[in-house]
Amino acid sequence: MKITVMENAAQIGEAVGKLFVDAIQKKPNIVLGLATGASPVPTYQYIYGECQKGNVSLKEVCTYNLDEYVDLPKSDKNSYYTFMHKELFDHTDIAEENVHFLDGNATDVEAECKRYDEALSKAGVDIQLLGIGRNGHIGFNEPSSYFTKGAFKVKLTESTIEANSKYFDENPMPHYALTMGVGSIMQAKKIVLIATGSAKADAMKAMIDGQVTPSCPASILQFHQDVEVYMDKDAAKLL
Repeated sequence: MKITVMENAAQIGEAVGKLFVDAIQKKPNIVLGLATGASPVPTYQYIYGECQKGNVSLKEVCTYNLDEYVDLPKSDKNSYYTFMHKELFDHTDIAEENVHFLDGNATDVEAECKRYDEALSKAGVDIQLLGIGRNGHIGFNEPSSYFTKGAFKVKLTESTIEANSKYFDENPMPHYALTMGVGSIMQAKKIVLIATGSAKADAMKAMIDGQVTPSCPASILQFHQDVEVYMDKDAAKLL
């Protein structure tokens, strides 16, 4: 696990953005696993900035998002489908047919999760971008008694709801989501995790220095062969 501590989120966004742009330039049809939330936004801004400058093209890039809320319309401002288009896709030349999400409104959840797992396995993720929750979750894999495998429907914990509910000022925040499982995340050839802010310090300490345990889902990354972690000084203060 390679760990880089930087001053702030802007510096991290530039560093990780360059990592992704370089990877896309080397492999134009790269398969990327993408995350939502505040942590990756500066990275997405750097990527689309380079795209708009003509320094990189996303025309052949294929993406798979980590998760999506259940029973939230795709058009809702808080859906991850909308988030990704607003924060990245709409500012680039990526082809819409190359953008993939779990369908949080699927009538048959089990079939939808199976479909996504099969698509992921067939595509093969080259780089998976992750954030981390205050409780150590990655994707929406919450602390548990076991590590999850494929995609599944999850009941969100109170800490996750508390952290994300600030974005839901019109409609109540969903209490369920569909998410890639830990097993699916670990299949990526390379994983890049971003953590910023003192609220993530406990999780980063547990992830990096703690035991590998499903009570801190991100700790499983200790077993991955190619992980790069970027955090600011606040997130790294307990290390």
